Amino acid sequence: MPSYVTLLNWTEQGVRNFKDTVDRFEAAQRRLEALGVRFTEIRWTLGTYDLVGLVDAPDDEALAAGLLAVAGEGNIRSTTLRAFSRDEMRGVISKLS
Repeated sequence: MPSYVTLLNWTEQGVRNFKDTVDRFEAAQRRLEALGVRFTEIRWTLGTYDLVGLVDAPDDEALAAGLLAVAGEGNIRSTTLRAFSRDEMRGVISKLS
């Protein structure tokens, strides 16, 4: 299953409602699981991003749909990166040999 790193920032609305952030995450996680998308790790962070998550999803489309649904509530914006495991990276490299 593909893995992703998602970098999340609160919108102004998200900052105003910061006290609900853990509850919002838990509610979003339940909705995402219906699409086969699962955060394997989530951290609230200091610096450029407000949250960083590691996510597994069946494909790019399922992840995009899930993140759009969550972002549509107006509390976050996301930047998402496809992440390769060690074995997946070996597969990538082997295609060049």
